[in-house]
Amino acid sequence: MIPGLHRPTKAIINLQAIADNIKTIQSHIPQGTKTYAVVKADAYGHGAVKVAHFIQGIVDAFAVSNLDEAIELRQSGITNDILVLGPIVPADIKLAKAFALTLTVSSLEWLDVARSQGSDFRDLTVHIKVDSGMGRIGIRTAEEANYLLSELKEAGSTVEGIFTHFATADEVDDQKLQEQLAFFKKILAQLDEQPELVHASNSAASLWHKETIFSAVRLGLAIYGLNPSGSTLSLPYPLKPALSLESALIQMKKIDEGDNVGYGATYTASSAQYIGTVPIGYADGWTRDLQGFSVLVDGQECEIVGRISMDQLTVRLPQAYPLGTKVTLIGTEKGQRISATDLARKRGTINYEILCLLSSRIPRQYL
Repeated sequence: MIPGLHRPTKAIINLQAIADNIKTIQSHIPQGTKTYAVVKADAYGHGAVKVAHFIQGIVDAFAVSNLDEAIELRQSGITNDILVLGPIVPADIKLAKAFALTLTVSSLEWLDVARSQGSDFRDLTVHIKVDSGMGRIGIRTAEEANYLLSELKEAGSTVEGIFTHFATADEVDDQKLQEQLAFFKKILAQLDEQPELVHASNSAASLWHKETIFSAVRLGLAIYGLNPSGSTLSLPYPLKPALSLESALIQMKKIDEGDNVGYGATYTASSAQYIGTVPIGYADGWTRDLQGFSVLVDGQECEIVGRISMDQLTVRLPQAYPLGTKVTLIGTEKGQRISATDLARKRGTINYEILCLLSSRIPRQYL
């Protein structure tokens, strides 16, 4: 989707805030812990290439979801190690080696398929994934782990790391997390040879569960300045939100009592009032269930009235404003603030989803 460069809607990314957040977290974890910056899903909507280039000197490596995300970083000039967190198609092992990428091996079946296809494992760097209770990808026993360690090593690969992922690190009740941690430690204790890198801590675990930190951490949402728990747990120290979302009024009109606004005529004016139109809609990731939420105009909360359409939304204004008046959808204006967590609460979802749904039609502007 082509960015809408010629309309006023834009996401403003403060790269220094991301760097500051990383340094803040690093100052609170054990010295010498390796830092993986997670930049999957286009750096949670912030722009993976721009973010990676800005922070490459203060992190040890990057983590992404899939092979294409990793290749994008390599082709942009990133030289740090890049870990692909999800399994790749075995036929693409050659491509991964060509770009010097680190792969995740999560099952014996994957290894069998790769072998049956004649894959060359020489000079391949891998991490083994342990399913300690998340229930997605990963091996479940020490026997499987030792088999992968020996077979991959014999085939010429470097097994650099082993890792797991927690399902409830962002919740008050940590019983499940402690069960997963014990499971992972039990497997580590039974390894014939422990890889150099052991990592389990995502953003939430790094913030609230220091007992989960081994030799590396994977920092995702927290580096972008958001609370991984939403508002369930308080941040142990301040982080700076890196993304704000702005637009402007492209039309303002006065309507009369009884007039309707939007598809389905779901809003009827109870009195004469001013309605402003803002060029953002569900094609941009501003979904229809945000009707009734508010934006900031001149530092005042203005309710979204009428259905949000594909390209536009409408707000009730307290007074007449000129065309081009700034509208803040995420961010701070005159002491008032709207956060991605506020949006998530309205939609009954998580702040991760709010950021990742901001489509490529919204241009990113970098500070």
